[in-house]
Amino acid sequence: MDNPALETTHRIVIADARDLHSLADDSIDLVVTSPPYPMIKMWDGLFARLSPAIGRTMEAEDGNRAFELMHGELDKVWRELHRVLRRGSFACINIGDAVRTINGIFRLYSNHSRIIRCCSDIGFDCLPVVLWRKQTNAPNKFMGSGMLPAGAYVTLEHEYILIFRKGAKKDFASKQEKLSRMQSAFFWEERNSWFSDIWDFKGTRQRLDRDVLRDRSAAFPLELAWRLINMYSLYGDTVLDPFIGTGTTALAAIACGRSSIGLDIDEAFIGYIAGQMGAFVPEANRLVAERIGRHAEFATSRTKGKAPLRYANSPHGFPVMTGQETQLQLKRITGIRQNDGGGFSASYENAGMLETKAQIERLRAEADPSDAQQTALEL
Repeated sequence: MDNPALETTHRIVIADARDLHSLADDSIDLVVTSPPYPMIKMWDGLFARLSPAIGRTMEAEDGNRAFELMHGELDKVWRELHRVLRRGSFACINIGDAVRTINGIFRLYSNHSRIIRCCSDIGFDCLPVVLWRKQTNAPNKFMGSGMLPAGAYVTLEHEYILIFRKGAKKDFASKQEKLSRMQSAFFWEERNSWFSDIWDFKGTRQRLDRDVLRDRSAAFPLELAWRLINMYSLYGDTVLDPFIGTGTTALAAIACGRSSIGLDIDEAFIGYIAGQMGAFVPEANRLVAERIGRHAEFATSRTKGKAPLRYANSPHGFPVMTGQETQLQLKRITGIRQNDGGGFSASYENAGMLETKAQIERLRAEADPSDAQQTALEL
């Protein structure tokens, strides 16, 4: 049974994430976001504008107090997210810890543990976290005074993806809800990779031309948001990013067949995001083709090494590992258009049978003609 024709909507709103009054209670299906990181120098100015007391505390070199005041501003966002999320839905927060020398003292500021403490107090249930190993540092990356004992420091080469759930597990009670869940399934081998507690892929390439955008962005890769959206939502769900920045979460939502709402306090990103969406269709469809291609490689390898896969996927006609994958349905984007109100809509069709290697290479080239082998989504 096919879904009705799918269409998703995507809104970018200039607003302060500490006040989501435009969003109703229990209206959001998933949050995927990365806030400004407290005690990272590039965001000092932003936090000082949010609260002058933060600027004064930094000038006084009181690192502990500044750390707490910065998180006090983020706490307001987490409370709003708890309000707007539906029961049983998830909030996924990408955050890195900070190291800094203040008043002559070098120390760690543990952003991830401070957010866990706040979100637990609010009422979220904290689930196992993912360590994202970024692989961005050079071989001579140590901090401190070289080879002498007690003079160097362990480097920070990972960030955290904190995963919270609001309330008990979601109940898929109706026949349509159960079908939608089956059609939104992921492959067995994807489950084994995605639900590991260590993710190991590079950070995103930035293509920001304006200084103001470079100074305000530390975007996570499309791969990160794309995995989380597939893991924790269904086709047609609404994904919120209260710190949308360069629009990565919105693009991932489009690729996954979900609607999105993105907020940012800085309107400088609006034009950049619009340009990204306008050129995104080939890359999104390349992602779908490669997903099918990777599964075909897995099925072939598994069949050669062990017994053939026992189940058949009805929409696409390929073998799958489990009965939960038999209705899995991948969707190709047919178009993205800008609406009169300034938002965007994306339309879809069901992807066909297995894509050939030649088709995948063509889609790679369309996604990035100047460099077909390296795209914004680094797999």
